[in-house]
Amino acid sequence: MSKCMAVNAGSSSLKYKLFEMPGEKVICSGLVDRIGHDDGIFKIKYDGKTHQEILPIYSHTQGAKIVLDALTNFGIVKSLEEIVCVGHRVVQGGKYFSHSVEFNEDTEEKIRILTPLDPLHAPAHLIGYHAFKDALPSAKAIAVFDTAFHQTMEPEDYLFPIPYEMSEKHDCRRYGAHGTSHLYLSLKGNHDYLEDKNDTRIITCHLGSGASLCAIKNGKCVATSMGLTPLGGVMMGTRSGDLDPSVLYYLCDVEHKSVEEMYDILNKQSGFLGVSGVSNDTRDVYDAILKGDKRSMLAAKLWARRVADYIGSYFVRLGGADLIIFSGGIGENAAYYRSLVLDNVKEALGIVVDEEKNEKAVGVQYLISKPESKIKVCVIPTDEEVMIARDCEAFLEGKLK
Repeated sequence: MSKCMAVNAGSSSLKYKLFEMPGEKVICSGLVDRIGHDDGIFKIKYDGKTHQEILPIYSHTQGAKIVLDALTNFGIVKSLEEIVCVGHRVVQGGKYFSHSVEFNEDTEEKIRILTPLDPLHAPAHLIGYHAFKDALPSAKAIAVFDTAFHQTMEPEDYLFPIPYEMSEKHDCRRYGAHGTSHLYLSLKGNHDYLEDKNDTRIITCHLGSGASLCAIKNGKCVATSMGLTPLGGVMMGTRSGDLDPSVLYYLCDVEHKSVEEMYDILNKQSGFLGVSGVSNDTRDVYDAILKGDKRSMLAAKLWARRVADYIGSYFVRLGGADLIIFSGGIGENAAYYRSLVLDNVKEALGIVVDEEKNEKAVGVQYLISKPESKIKVCVIPTDEEVMIARDCEAFLEGKLK
């Protein structure tokens, strides 16, 4: 048995989960939040207990030390030497990585090169890597890329119709995101609902504040909704998703804003927040809908239509579908929003929803379609951390290079 830690370092946060492998037993999990503030938050769950502190946390390095100190202080591990591998989630792997790899100098340099494609997350990933490397010098480290699962797409699925020379010179293409989640969902869905068949057609919907869909045929990604960056695809909490490219030029002109200013608006002030005028949080939008707010209702319908459009196109791309999976913060917890999406596609795709089961599916796995439904529809809470831990174990066994 070995202890492996899965780490997800964001710009001001650090999520973690410690596993005992290969049994995939969760030893502890938690979060370091509000890094860079006097009122930072440290949470840890272990052995049925929860501990939380509010304290100054000024860096990821300090956050990592707080986590590791807690492991020994609370007796979760006797020695930090028990942790033999740390797996780091990395959002953007570009064209370089089609699978998880050892986190070394070459990996670090390629992530730095890709920073313009992911300026928010990439620096945090590198800081998180060094923070744990300094604290656990004897532990192996691997990088697990959100984009890796999507590297099986064909050129006609990942290329943009721009001058080909620009695509080649600047590696400008669709990379996608949430690949670790989409892979987990496809494996779990196939095992639980399709009897681990080799010939499968699955549509996975990772729907949260950030959202993407994926068309998966026989276990391989053939198409995904996010594009060059996480701005592409469906409407999200604050992101616009896909739109006519001339919108950017037009709004820069009439609003007298720079490209950088409009790009920031499309990333941070659009989506649910921009359309509803209420919030980027779908729970707040739903509360406003119950009070009769028309713009909030419009935001919800617009979002659902965009998600449904992708489901419909992926049904065609796959030549049908055996299973549709909802996951992510919205997909796992919000029956109302799932219903809005399914109402758009159920007639065309022959989907019959069990509304009672749909209402019960809040943070738990459920098959929400009826037996007569032509396509099975389910809710599966995602588990990116266990996929990271599995890759840690594979690396330790020499199955990853």
